[in-house]
Amino acid sequence: MDVRIEESWKILLHEEFDKPYFQNLSEFVRSEYRTQTVYPPGRLIFNAFDQCPFDRVKVVIIGQDPYHGPGQAHGLCFSVNDGVEFPPSLRNIFKEVQQDTGAPIPKSGNLERWARQGVLLLNATLTVRAHQAGSHQRKGWEQFTDAVIHKVADLKEHVVFILWGSYAISKGAFVDQQKHLVLTSVHPSPLSAARGFFGNHHFSKANQYLAQHGKEPIVW
Repeated sequence: MDVRIEESWKILLHEEFDKPYFQNLSEFVRSEYRTQTVYPPGRLIFNAFDQCPFDRVKVVIIGQDPYHGPGQAHGLCFSVNDGVEFPPSLRNIFKEVQQDTGAPIPKSGNLERWARQGVLLLNATLTVRAHQAGSHQRKGWEQFTDAVIHKVADLKEHVVFILWGSYAISKGAFVDQQKHLVLTSVHPSPLSAARGFFGNHHFSKANQYLAQHGKEPIVW
């Protein structure tokens, strides 16, 4: 199956694209885009991969679902388009970045600047119906994104996996912690952030690890 995705990922994942589950997923997603309002826009489904080719991946952050409000989702977990009000979790992420690294709160919630530095901003499910959180879960996306995480974990060394909340932690449970750095905490959602997200120092810890292994730290 021909999938429009950045070339290095296309080569790496070509076997997934030919599996029955992915063909069924593609049919489902096409039907949803034809008959429903679905986010992100179709051309941005694989934006996380397009912005961060495989050979540049240094950090993986795992989210769950795209945002399901108009104009928010653009294919990168936790990120919103320029000019869109920060969702609560993203606001808390920026607070922790500021407290941890001293970086100012940015004016835009667009995290493409992270992606271009080697941060794979991967949602477990890459599409969603408008105003229906979780509506495209258990259709095949999770199997696909598990395969992505396996490729990174198996084929690369010294990658930082940042896992916030029980769902992300379970999704990265198989990552070899002798080979990579795995950072875990509660989710940045306002429901849980005060119970261990604030003060987790994940951003500075990630940069220390990258520097120790001869990689350029991320400008958070």
